[in-house]
Amino acid sequence: MVVVAIVALLIGLIVPSARAIQRESQNAGCMSNLRQDFIAIDSYRQQNSGKLPMCEFLPVVTEAGVEGGLPNFLKGFIPADSVTWKCPADIDEESLATGTSYTYVPGLLRYAPAVQVDVTGLLMSFQPGSMTLQRLNEIRLDAESRAMTEFYERAGEDYPLLTDSQDRHRRVGVERNGVYLDGGARIAKPMDEAATGGNP
Repeated sequence: MVVVAIVALLIGLIVPSARAIQRESQNAGCMSNLRQDFIAIDSYRQQNSGKLPMCEFLPVVTEAGVEGGLPNFLKGFIPADSVTWKCPADIDEESLATGTSYTYVPGLLRYAPAVQVDVTGLLMSFQPGSMTLQRLNEIRLDAESRAMTEFYERAGEDYPLLTDSQDRHRRVGVERNGVYLDGGARIAKPMDEAATGGNP
């Protein structure tokens, strides 16, 4: 009976420790992935006059496969199916189906009213029928990219470029990691807290 009690006690001590070690390992892996993905973003910027990539904040799963999103946009710099696009703590099937565990925050912030008012004003300055829809879309994406680049250069320390798309890292307070414009991967500030540092 004493031996059984001792074994049960040891198991009770070991299991939580093993879980904590696993969580820390997943967290470290996530941070490493975010840094690797940042290298692809930075490489894109170096080849495009310092502008941030402009695409949807998450890929979508269609009948034809996964479309849009940062992994597909940057596939010339890092494979779209690279393991670095997936957080080691991500077990959500829907998230994994998109090919990434991370939200591209500039792709979300570009829909801020202030940005869209400026972009709409720019597009309306062209004569109707003077250019193709494809060319207008290119102009729109370029304008959004310029606006987000300017915003991040001003307030980038408050907003991650990439962040976990869901709470995955169990800790007190913030449960998401992010990578910032300076290339540093760290615990991501909640978006409502970050909003006090600047507004797109």
